[in-house]
Amino acid sequence: MLERVHDNGRVLRAAYRAIGRSIREERTITPAAEWLVDNFHVVEEQLREIRDDLPAGFYRELPKLADGPHRGYPRVYGLAWAFVAHTDSRLDPETLRRFVNAYQRVQPLTIGELWAVAITIRIVLVENLRRVAEAIVRGRAARQEADALADDVLGVGGDPVDPAAIGLQWLGEGPLVTAFAVQLVQRLRDQDPAVTPALLWLDQRLAAQGTTADEIVRVEHQGQAATNVTVRNVILSMTLMSSLDWSELFESVSLVDGVLGATPGYGAMDFTTRDSYRHAIEELARGSRRSELDVARAAALHAERARVGDAGGPHDARHHDVGYYLVGNGRVTFEQSLGFRGPPMRRWLRAFVGAAVPAYLG
Repeated sequence: MLERVHDNGRVLRAAYRAIGRSIREERTITPAAEWLVDNFHVVEEQLREIRDDLPAGFYRELPKLADGPHRGYPRVYGLAWAFVAHTDSRLDPETLRRFVNAYQRVQPLTIGELWAVAITIRIVLVENLRRVAEAIVRGRAARQEADALADDVLGVGGDPVDPAAIGLQWLGEGPLVTAFAVQLVQRLRDQDPAVTPALLWLDQRLAAQGTTADEIVRVEHQGQAATNVTVRNVILSMTLMSSLDWSELFESVSLVDGVLGATPGYGAMDFTTRDSYRHAIEELARGSRRSELDVARAAALHAERARVGDAGGPHDARHHDVGYYLVGNGRVTFEQSLGFRGPPMRRWLRAFVGAAVPAYLG
């Protein structure tokens, strides 16, 4: 994944340089290209933050997609692409919250996946911008090619009109690229009658493609407007991602937090304590082959039974907190109830300490 991010950065910088050359040559650029060059510092900052925040092997343990266009990629990558496509790259925290909640009604996400959503959306925004930037550069090249041909047809720059260019037949039989055809139409319209053969030939080629000059101009302008919106959305979303408090959004969509939050006292704890509970649930889920939700519910049930059992009589309030079973003295008993098997080294260390302490005290 990190290698792909590096490649995206390379392509985006090449696009930035290509657009910069057009500006220096005083060629007209599209609004989307202007958005890209004016805000490229935002793109560079996003690439830097991704490199800094994406450790090697980050996605290795996350569930993978078994089929579809992103087969083999982390499931959260597919979610991020679906969100970006659904919103045309426009990030809104509340929309993202609803989107993740809707996804989890079908397939709950793990704690690790939810933490990965933020950086994965950043990666996908860069990926989407690369896709659009490549289209911008291809359009730029097509328009420049059309300009060169129009210059030959019109005899621009003091050069004589090229009779071969006026016919245009040498362009070949394949479909004309829309950006090329539109630029040529706009350059040749309302010019000297001598170029009429070129326009007639162009109209015939477009008719053979099932379209007209007016139609391709309309389609091209619509496409440029849509591309402009996408680039603007990507840039604004990148800026927002850099300032978004993901921990708050994470806890609001975490199904595990929904279970723990229903237990007394959890909501009043500080973030570090709540996070330690989540880490414990991740570990217990891995070692017991249960889902994180199952582990959270089991801990909440143990705490609830302790509260009910202690009602009206002597009690130990520590047993009423899910943390007692996740990170406290009730952990060993809770592990046994789950059928938990930790890493071999941890089991050995626990057995060693359990045997050594009585021997030391005795």
